[in-house]
Amino acid sequence: MCLRWIRWLLVFCLAMGAWQIGQVGYFQSKAWLAGMLIERAWAQTLEGAQQVRPWPWADTWPVAELTVPGLGVQQIILAGDSGRVLAFAPGYTHKSTLQDNGLSVISAHRDTHFEFLRELKNGDEIFLKTLDGVTPFQVREFAVVDARDYLIDPARFADQQSAGQLSLLLVTCYPFDALQAGGYQRFLVLAVRTPEEKIEGI
Repeated sequence: MCLRWIRWLLVFCLAMGAWQIGQVGYFQSKAWLAGMLIERAWAQTLEGAQQVRPWPWADTWPVAELTVPGLGVQQIILAGDSGRVLAFAPGYTHKSTLQDNGLSVISAHRDTHFEFLRELKNGDEIFLKTLDGVTPFQVREFAVVDARDYLIDPARFADQQSAGQLSLLLVTCYPFDALQAGGYQRFLVLAVRTPEEKIEGI
């Protein structure tokens, strides 16, 4: 009787292990496929198409491409910053701006697309590519804030922090090594547009 229970327990453990491995493979395949579809949508956008949805039921589309040459980072940015968007790529906050003077706000998860923020240093170069061309930025400031007390107002932030010039604010959760998601702390990286000659060779 005891031996029979041990056998059933072994079968159950093997089945659970196989199921978990299958789940991991499923999510990895889903992420890979989503990335390919987002890249295709961005290529079509650069060719002149507008609001190209990566898949028919998507409520977002590519709007920009973020590059950090020093860290080998290249990521496509999607419109919107909802949880559905951030599950697949960094998201652009609609209330901010991608051109002219103002603040461009881009968010992503700390343990996936914006994990590299912890490696940024003052002076690092960041490039943002849109349909209007490539805009160079230079990292200027870092901050950790409490989302319950700190409201990011793109217009006010740009006026106070960067004298009205185009700036880039990268936002992710903090701390990076937190065991649980959904905390209130946010890690902010402010980068300011640099002279146009910086984009030579890009």
